[in-house]
Amino acid sequence: MTKPASTAAAGLRDVVAAPSSICFIDGEKGLLVYRGYNIHELAEHSTFEEVVYLLWNGRLPKPSELDELNAQLIAHRQLPAEVMAMIKSFPKNVVPMDALRTTVSALAFYDPERSDNSLDANRRRALRLTAQFATVVAAIDRIRKGLEPLDPKPELSQAASFLYMLNGREPMDVEAKALDIALVLHADHEFNASTFAARVTAGTLADMYASITSAIGALSGPLHGGANEQVMKMLLKIGSLEKVEKFVNDKFAAGEKIMGIGHAVYHTEDPRATYLRRMSEAIGKRQGDTKWFDMSHRIEEIVVAEMNKKQKPIRANVDFYSASTYYMLGIPIDLFTPIFAVSRISGWTAHVLEQLGNNKLIRPRSEYTGEMDLKYVPIDRR
Repeated sequence: MTKPASTAAAGLRDVVAAPSSICFIDGEKGLLVYRGYNIHELAEHSTFEEVVYLLWNGRLPKPSELDELNAQLIAHRQLPAEVMAMIKSFPKNVVPMDALRTTVSALAFYDPERSDNSLDANRRRALRLTAQFATVVAAIDRIRKGLEPLDPKPELSQAASFLYMLNGREPMDVEAKALDIALVLHADHEFNASTFAARVTAGTLADMYASITSAIGALSGPLHGGANEQVMKMLLKIGSLEKVEKFVNDKFAAGEKIMGIGHAVYHTEDPRATYLRRMSEAIGKRQGDTKWFDMSHRIEEIVVAEMNKKQKPIRANVDFYSASTYYMLGIPIDLFTPIFAVSRISGWTAHVLEQLGNNKLIRPRSEYTGEMDLKYVPIDRR
């Protein structure tokens, strides 16, 4: 007997798993597209709420449609009292991503359409989850600090309301705009690990809560989410602009990686980093202290110059400048990945809806590397 033929690719790199009309990436050109719109167009002109509508519906909303979506998101930001009580029962040292995963799973218990897995019911589910994610993350942080959770403010955008619930004050315009752009930039990224996990789960016809819980589980791994946490920890460890060059050179000498530089898909500028670089600088200037931006920018300059010498072009990715941006917005470091989820819930749900719209169970094959044709030996002769 011979082994079955195999065309396995490590990590499924460049393997096309399914068709999708939601997101397109060209790593060579540094191109990121949502539903036909270049991310630069959306980051410059759109809002997170508009992007949510775009991902779910395949087109940008008309004014009345955007007003209706905003009204629905605002109406569903509150959590069931039972879920809020559950969050209050979590250990004070809970890891925020673990708390988010558990909370989202528990939200299924209070779904008014629990037994309805139709496409229309799942669209309503997507809306509720997208509205509630920011409330969940802010509540997790305040409760673990011994503070009472704040109700979302209906007059504020998703981004601004989240910062208010987190910090207890309405954000400055530049702060709200920075987070809004960050939410736009993180909303989707094709078949990344967490999105693919959501689609695999949805393909079994498990409910949306199970699919999104799967996505959160994948995102919690340090090879997917968490890189910007490591970037900020690195900046704090360096401490000042004057110490950057020695730190980077020591890393090079030890053959160690600089977190937040380079990307598995993009071989040029990560288009999302372009905007977060700008926002990091803008927030620093508005707050009167550009220390974290200056350090980040200098690290990038040194690394890019060094890698260019080796003819290995490399640039900052989305995580590199999101670290200083989030930190200056008053977001605790271990909330950086949950913030990613506050944005990516829009893309996750869009992919679940697309999967369910033309469902096929996702069942790939493996490349068998074991032995063949072995003969059974009775236990008394082994």
